[in-house]
Amino acid sequence: MNKTNHYLLSQFISIFGSFFFTLFFITSVIYFIQIARITSVIKITFFELGKLYMFLLPKVLIFTLPFTFFITLAIVLFKLSRENETIVLFSLGFSPKKIAAFFLAISAFLSAFLVINALILMPLSKELQSNFIDYKKTQARFNIEATEFGQKFSDWFVFINDSGKDYYKDIIMYSPSEKSDRIVSAHESFIRSNQGEIGLELKDGKAYDITKNEINQLDFETMMMRTTISDKVTGIDSIKTYWFDIFENKKKAKDFVFYILIALFPLATAFFALSFGIVAYRYERGSIYFNISSVIIFYFAAVMLLQQLHPIGSVILVFGAVFLLSFIAFKQKVLKRF
Repeated sequence: MNKTNHYLLSQFISIFGSFFFTLFFITSVIYFIQIARITSVIKITFFELGKLYMFLLPKVLIFTLPFTFFITLAIVLFKLSRENETIVLFSLGFSPKKIAAFFLAISAFLSAFLVINALILMPLSKELQSNFIDYKKTQARFNIEATEFGQKFSDWFVFINDSGKDYYKDIIMYSPSEKSDRIVSAHESFIRSNQGEIGLELKDGKAYDITKNEINQLDFETMMMRTTISDKVTGIDSIKTYWFDIFENKKKAKDFVFYILIALFPLATAFFALSFGIVAYRYERGSIYFNISSVIIFYFAAVMLLQQLHPIGSVILVFGAVFLLSFIAFKQKVLKRF
């Protein structure tokens, strides 16, 4: 790597880091909220929470790396144009074509990594996550804490006064519906697992069915309240098996198209970033952010529209069309002027 390329790379990395970690943090928070929902069904330790997050890391990367690269590349070159450093580079014989070739190679490498991430790492991590959650459910002690409101057991809201390792005392369960409300109270209950179902065995309690016109009461000595949680752990398929039915499974085909096109975004739009960044700053100082936003919105719109019409074929159509348009923009805005 010559000194000019090294300088361009250092400028790119300095800005890329701040953009990437900001977007990475925001995306991670969103997925952490999704992980937190699992704790309403099972208990997990802090280490297991980190493990679940690692399973989501490939998806976090595919939503952060492509757009961070595109935005950073445009802004870095725009910054160099504002400070007249691109003009100096051109005067020294380092043409726009050399800058384009350097960053196009980086974008191609990044897109190749993201394609591998989309085709291999994401399906594998998704199945590992499902397998881990299924396993935890078979070992689960329901995450119902004493004296806390808003907790759920299957379709029932639950409040308990006291709890032990595998039992609860003074439990009240409430299930609302349009026709009637149901309330169950019991002196104590125990966690039971039988033939693929996990439930609560209630002892010495009362059940109420409340409608607009009447209230029915049932006294019981023992009652089983079961959930739909299974004690079966799903297996992990190979990558080939996972994508085997892509032409028959519409949802999987749409996921394939969406993630592959997001992975190819850096390569498809690299010339756009170069076109927005290499400018005559005196005349084009205010349009870069509008242009960046327009490309991202247009790309997403094209992906969402065409994947509905022809899922597999839209990969070639969207990528080819955007790459061609970006090259034309680069040729017209940069190569003919510098």
